[in-house]
Amino acid sequence: MATIRESSLVDKILKLKRTRNAIILAHNYQLGEVQDIADFVGDSLELSQNAARTGADVIVFCGVRFMAETASILCPDKVVLLPDAHAGCPMADMITAEGLRQKKQELPGATVVCYVNSSAEVKAESDVCCTSANAVKVVESLDGANEILFVPDQYLGHYTGSKTGKKMILWPGFCPTHIRIQPQHIVRLKQEYPQAKVLVHPECRPEVISLADEVLSTGGMCRYSKESEAKDIIVGTEIGIIHRLRKESPGKRIVPVSEQAICPKMKLISLEKILWSLEEMAPEVKVQEETRLKAKAAVDRMLEIGKG
Repeated sequence: MATIRESSLVDKILKLKRTRNAIILAHNYQLGEVQDIADFVGDSLELSQNAARTGADVIVFCGVRFMAETASILCPDKVVLLPDAHAGCPMADMITAEGLRQKKQELPGATVVCYVNSSAEVKAESDVCCTSANAVKVVESLDGANEILFVPDQYLGHYTGSKTGKKMILWPGFCPTHIRIQPQHIVRLKQEYPQAKVLVHPECRPEVISLADEVLSTGGMCRYSKESEAKDIIVGTEIGIIHRLRKESPGKRIVPVSEQAICPKMKLISLEKILWSLEEMAPEVKVQEETRLKAKAAVDRMLEIGKG
């Protein structure tokens, strides 16, 4: 049930959204109140696809900075707003364009596959982007690539290599939220819920992935929870997704692997900040044109493969 505060803020946001011809996109890890007001809630791939085809003049991106940058890369003629300028990604900060350029000089024959959780500058230095939803498909599509430099997430890269058999050189980045998910958490919950299916995100460590029934992006987890006959589902990813899973699968017991799997940056955006952002048309995220064009080639390639 919406509070008086939420109802008032929602009314103001919806009115201003119509005035601005804006669309609100929210990642599955956002606060429940943010997910509930969004026009579309999804994972990074789904949000990129929606940004690319929207007819809105303004995109309010409720996620973290690299996601808003991707929207700016795909939609240079639109205003892209990130309601909190401090909403960054620790993993994305683990690699720089300069660091990647140096590594490419060491590995001149390698194809660079860049996880979308990275800055526009890093994307611009890459051959193709991927998300957790299509990383395996992207790597499988690289028929002529004998050596793949996968940046910045070593665990998604390890998982992708295990599914494709490709030679992977892994950048030592990781998600601080997903490494909080421990194998013993899953073992304990499987004892408590013996009939449960275990879903984990491919950003988790290999020893966690080995205990899962399914390894899925957040979008994949949402589809699985709705379509599966399982009544109990154990979920190993950032806990923001629990709101959506319980909302869309009310007859099922959705159990987070760890209540500690919280990304503080994903929780910075609120209804108040969305309203302020639409009022002030700030903070705007805009990628420099030279960087945008280079990054767009890698993102476009990802989106083409994602349609397959």
